[in-house]
Amino acid sequence: MNGGVVVVGASAGGLSALEILLTELGANFPAPVIVTKHLASGDEEGLCKVLSKSSPLTVNIACDKQKVTGNHVYLAPGGYHLQIEDKETLSLSIDEQVCHSRPSVDVLFQSAADVFGTQMVGILLTGANKDGAEGIKAVKEAGGATIVQNPETAEVPIMPKSAIATGCVDHVLDLSDIAICLKAMSFNLGPK
Repeated sequence: MNGGVVVVGASAGGLSALEILLTELGANFPAPVIVTKHLASGDEEGLCKVLSKSSPLTVNIACDKQKVTGNHVYLAPGGYHLQIEDKETLSLSIDEQVCHSRPSVDVLFQSAADVFGTQMVGILLTGANKDGAEGIKAVKEAGGATIVQNPETAEVPIMPKSAIATGCVDHVLDLSDIAICLKAMSFNLGPK
């Protein structure tokens, strides 16, 4: 894959937020969407099933050394950090928890920033801890775009507020506006 990537982080309240976001993106979104949502081991099957029903994109549970492609969503499995190894490959690890979480949003975002730099968008949605704030900083420092769900519309505003406090957020938007913004950016994220 020679284009860019979208990485998304969520925690408490994230299921409904992800459903809305992925539905709004539509079937022709060109970039892979790689998602870390805090969940326990074994809960990824249920998350995948729910999101597959609402998303027009193909939703998969990420596997170690999996190749990524556009028009697909890849979900971190519970109990594993999901990382971007190179522009085509995902990897899983059982390294220590970050912000009491594995999978961790920070781990995904930091690995994406290292690999994709300016060819990425980092999105942080609703959640109950500060996981994702350091990741948003990494995305911004690498030249990527950063979007955070409006804390006033987030089911749990702690994660969005923590990211905003970093001063590294480009856009603070409601869920439906995040999809509109992403589609406008997608010409920079599709295959080159």
